[in-house]
Amino acid sequence: MDSKQQQEDMNIVGDDFSDITAPADFTEPEILYNKLINTIQGYHPSADISMIEKAYDLAYNAHKDQKRKSGEPYIIHPLCVAIILAELELDKETIVAGILHDVVEDTVLTTEQITELFSEEVALLVDGVTKLTQLNYSKDKIEIQAENLRKMFLAMAKDIRVILIKLADRLHNMRTLQYMKPEKQREKARETMDIYAPIAQRLGISKIKVELDDLSLKYLEPEVYQGLILKIASKKSERESFIQSIVTEVKNHIISSNIEAKIDGRVKHFFSIYKKMVNQNKTLDQIFDLFAVRIVVESVKDCYAALGVIHEMYKPIPGRFKDYIAMPKANMYQSLHTTLIGPEGKPFEVQIRTYEMHRTAEYGIAAHWKYKENQEGKNTRDREEAKLTWLRQILEWQREMSDNKEFLSLLKSDLDLFSESVYCFTPTGDVKNLPNGSTPIDFAYSIHSAVGNKMVGARVNGKLVPIEYKIQNGDRIEIITSQNSRGPSRDWLSIVKSTQAKNKINQWFKAELKEDNINRGKDMITTYCKNKNIVLSDLLKTEFMAKAMRKYGFRDWDSVYAAVGHGGLKEGQIVNKLLEEYKKKQKKDITDEKVLETIAEVRDNKPASVVKSKNGIVVEGIHDVAVRFSKCCSPVPGDEIIGFVTRGRGVSIHRTDCINVMNLPEEDRVRLIDAEWSMLVDKGMNDLYTAEIKIYANNRNGILLDVSKIFTESKIDVTSMTVRTSKQGTATINVAFEIHGVEQLKIIVGKIRNIESVLDIERTTG
Repeated sequence: MDSKQQQEDMNIVGDDFSDITAPADFTEPEILYNKLINTIQGYHPSADISMIEKAYDLAYNAHKDQKRKSGEPYIIHPLCVAIILAELELDKETIVAGILHDVVEDTVLTTEQITELFSEEVALLVDGVTKLTQLNYSKDKIEIQAENLRKMFLAMAKDIRVILIKLADRLHNMRTLQYMKPEKQREKARETMDIYAPIAQRLGISKIKVELDDLSLKYLEPEVYQGLILKIASKKSERESFIQSIVTEVKNHIISSNIEAKIDGRVKHFFSIYKKMVNQNKTLDQIFDLFAVRIVVESVKDCYAALGVIHEMYKPIPGRFKDYIAMPKANMYQSLHTTLIGPEGKPFEVQIRTYEMHRTAEYGIAAHWKYKENQEGKNTRDREEAKLTWLRQILEWQREMSDNKEFLSLLKSDLDLFSESVYCFTPTGDVKNLPNGSTPIDFAYSIHSAVGNKMVGARVNGKLVPIEYKIQNGDRIEIITSQNSRGPSRDWLSIVKSTQAKNKINQWFKAELKEDNINRGKDMITTYCKNKNIVLSDLLKTEFMAKAMRKYGFRDWDSVYAAVGHGGLKEGQIVNKLLEEYKKKQKKDITDEKVLETIAEVRDNKPASVVKSKNGIVVEGIHDVAVRFSKCCSPVPGDEIIGFVTRGRGVSIHRTDCINVMNLPEEDRVRLIDAEWSMLVDKGMNDLYTAEIKIYANNRNGILLDVSKIFTESKIDVTSMTVRTSKQGTATINVAFEIHGVEQLKIIVGKIRNIESVLDIERTTG
């Protein structure tokens, strides 16, 4: 290794990405375009660049009148995104999509035109990225963010390259974030640190992940970031001298052991240092592995041989050795890590890996997407499939979870927990990778939901342990199950560490209690509407319900009922949202000319004559406009009635003393029309009408039986009966029943008044 190379390898963290030239270094798009082509030809010399040239010309013309906030031509941004993708050595379709990723949203070009000009593959990638550009991040728009994240993971499932383009897009935007307003800088930095950097880590792309972390820290904790720069820079020459001496010494010993290797040294990146300082409550001088030496060799055998040489040279710190080759991380990262005491007692970390492992560590899921025309073998494809296990888990959550807020919470929790892992074994020797701090319950659910739900105990290394036992690296775990188990306990939710276990426990309780919660929620909403004199049937329309579900992050209406039933939402919140949408629709339709013309027509003639025919309810005299009897006040023949011309549903007939009619807004009163019962009602037609009354009584044993007896003896069919008792001992009995008219109703009410303890009776009026 020459001195120039060693010097580059030992730059401080801020220079770790010198291979990707920042856009500020360029003033002309042509310079960037030439860099892009040179980068592509660097890893694929025979590449046909005609498609890339065509994409550049198209994007250049499409964006020619646009400027970025920095004032530079907009084409700079897609070119820089394409360069980042090229440095990940991705295929030409991905790079073309990177160049075109903003043209559909920001210009007149359509997805169909991209398909025609390039290919369906490029168009799908561009379309996938376009749909991810509106991801919002703010505390009052949680459900919007969650829904957009759902879209992101669905797009990733169709083609993982969509998220690679999005990560490159976000990286360049973060590099130029200084041109945004401070509040926008913090918003984008928080979203990047919470979502995009962890996704990059999950996909194993450390080349992007570490820079996203550092740039996020720069805007979220500017004082901390600048402080780290100053502290690290203050001892730059001393640090470089220390790393240089270690690299030289290690190189000499490795060569003398006949191991071919590339060796370099570095200081860890800012965010990694900051995280260790916060988590371990230490100062910069107290961080063990501030320095790192990386040894890259040809084979796994050489990895362990090099480890032996290193441990012979320096004293290893106990408990600081990790074998990620034998037990890879969840994102398939492989390497040997060991922390040693160097000259003058300074600790430093050594990472040993093969060239293939190093490539996977840098590029992750992108490592095998270069111009190889699918030449990789089955083992490579299997490794890449394994990296997508996490994505499949996310998609499974999406199918299971209707609550957007819960989905977002679980996702962030999963991303947070990912960084620290513990390794353990099943009784058959299979390795399980769990979040640090996991318990046997987490282990059980990692095997299968049924194992977790039936778990009654656990053995660790052959000994019984409590369920809250914290799993240690190397533990061999056996789960004890029983078919007589009643299922998980709610206490488990505070014990488990993994997102997967929490999700499966919550799913079990939801499934067990969902039906009860749905019924309870439905009753609560119905009661609320009755107490507020709101006609619920007017609100439960698909368009209104869809808006309410979107606002509160649910995917079906039963989930809304269940949330109200278990207390996650107030019934008033749901009803008020429905009411808000209903009123918007009313206002929109208020000028319905046909309805107003019908009202004018009726007013010029006699009052509408109402009759219930075999074919349904009709109004005579106004062109057979369909009518319905309002459920809010249940008019029966003999009641004074009035009609209300609805929007699109004909005429609803109310009693004149109906509260809903009496409280109509002034702008709606123009829709009222006079109505009266048809003479046919009095000429022997035996149709039945629904009436509803409320009976107030002092609660006592047998009161319900006495009321029921009156209806039975009168041969009147009761369609529903509900009872509520107040703390003061007053019973309210709601009874709905079918009668021929108001005279029959008076007889029934008279008989009920004579029952002992009955205080009062009234008809429902809205």
